[in-house]
Amino acid sequence: MFLLIMLFFLIMVILLLLLILNFIFSKKEFKNREKMSPFECGFDPMSLNRLPFSLQFFLIGILFLIFDVEIAMILPLIKSLSMIYYYININFYFILLILLLGLFIEWKEGALMWFK
Repeated sequence: MFLLIMLFFLIMVILLLLLILNFIFSKKEFKNREKMSPFECGFDPMSLNRLPFSLQFFLIGILFLIFDVEIAMILPLIKSLSMIYYYININFYFILLILLLGLFIEWKEGALMWFK
């Protein structure tokens, strides 16, 4: 039991020594406001938070996510096209029809136009 207590204290002393050495020899960095602020792509972290957000950028992002999910749903169905299951083929074309109709509606409403 005495050996375990001594071993514990030895480990604690070594850890404390390493911690102190780390603080002494670590590279000192001068921190400024710009380096300490979080970085978000497409936004200036030093500007005001109440600036208007681009609606076209948001809509293109949403369309990308929708098409990405639809492609993930369509890829397994391509394998089934070689089979003779007509029900699966009808579902595949129905999903494609919904996807293309949604794209056509977004196009006609002008959501894909960057300059109006």
